[in-house]
Amino acid sequence: MQIKCHRVASGCASGLALVTKEPISFLGNVNPETGVVVDPDHELYGKCISGKILIFPGSKGSTVGSYVIYQLKKRGLAPAAMINIRSEPIVAVGAIISGIPLVDRVTDDVLVLKDGVLVTVDADSELVQIPGDLTEQRNMPPKTYRSAQEVRQ
Repeated sequence: MQIKCHRVASGCASGLALVTKEPISFLGNVNPETGVVVDPDHELYGKCISGKILIFPGSKGSTVGSYVIYQLKKRGLAPAAMINIRSEPIVAVGAIISGIPLVDRVTDDVLVLKDGVLVTVDADSELVQIPGDLTEQRNMPPKTYRSAQEVRQ
């Protein structure tokens, strides 16, 4: 299925989806030295965003978040691409200076995608490609998350 979108930062990337319905603060939610979500109250706690197609409604928090995205890219820990419902300056600037494809203006139906689904973001063509359709995704079993502590055990 192809989904029309709006290009914020150009480029094309494919990868496995990592999806949250919660906004992300790159300053505070994500460790710039590991790419792991470190906020225990966040839905993605303990998950690594590196190389993923990070799908989230938008960001929150400090403008320093743009620099955190840049640090992640320089360390090889950034997402391959990002999809927002509505992007804002923190994520937009971070994606642009880091060369990470970023699109927005998609319906919030993309938030029903399951983690691990192969997604292609072609910001230059303003298209997102997913297998099947969103109805199939909605009917899949819900995703479950393990805490970082459970992963270590």
